[in-house]
This record gives sequence, C-alpha cells and structure tokens, in this order.
Amino acid sequence: MSAAVFDSLPALLGAPPMELGASAWATVSEADIDAFGRAVGTGPSPYLALSLTNRFLPELLQVPAAASGVNYGAESARFGAPLQAGDRVRASARLVSAGAVPGGIQTVVEISVEVDGADEAACVVRSLSRWLS
Repeated sequence: MSAAVFDSLPALLGAPPMELGASAWATVSEADIDAFGRAVGTGPSPYLALSLTNRFLPELLQVPAAASGVNYGAESARFGAPLQAGDRVRASARLVSAGAVPGGIQTVVEISVEVDGADEAACVVRSLSRWLS
C-alpha cells in the first residue's frame, strides 16, 4: 500500500479520521533484538515493538510540505508479548486527528504492530507527531 501523502499543511489539518493501511512485512532478527537490548540495557522487551512504529510510520503517512516532522510522544501505549526472532511484523495505522499547534500541525495516529499469525498485537500506540512549517 502506498502512503497517504499530504502536499500541504492545510490539507493535513482538514483531513478527516482515516485508515492509513498497512506497511510492508519485516522479519525481526536475533541481531535486531540484541542491538535493541544493548541500546536500552535489557533483554527481550515489548518496547522493541514500540520503537518499530517510527520505522513503519513513514510508509503510511508522509507530509512533504512540512519543513520537519517530529515524534512528539504518545497518548497511550498497550503491549502484548515481546517480539521474538523470526517474527514477521508490520504496522497498520489510522489517522485519528490533526490539530493546529504553534508552528504547525499535531497528528494523533493509532498504530498497531501486528505479528503474523498472532492473536494479539505486539503494541498498539496512539502516536503524536508534529509537522512543522
């Protein structure tokens, strides 16, 4: 699926809630898990799935009209089981809202990190992004 592309900040601001689709599948490797563990000082962690949302979101939402896009945090996050080596994962997302903030637009996007064949998502997050002019 191709990304939802907003060629102007007013178009993003005026966008209704919408499904953004799903990213391509990616396979989690043991090296991915080890590198994440070294970076954060833990073993297997559900936060690896959360970190992948920043990898997948540009496949689903693009705002080339913005001078920059910034991860502004999260309204909420819910975790399933930690990812395991060999898991195939992808993100599906929904634009929940877009509102004006000083200097640009803030979006709320609900992102679900799906694991192929699993009954439960590895992570569901309401991600906040700022798109600055």
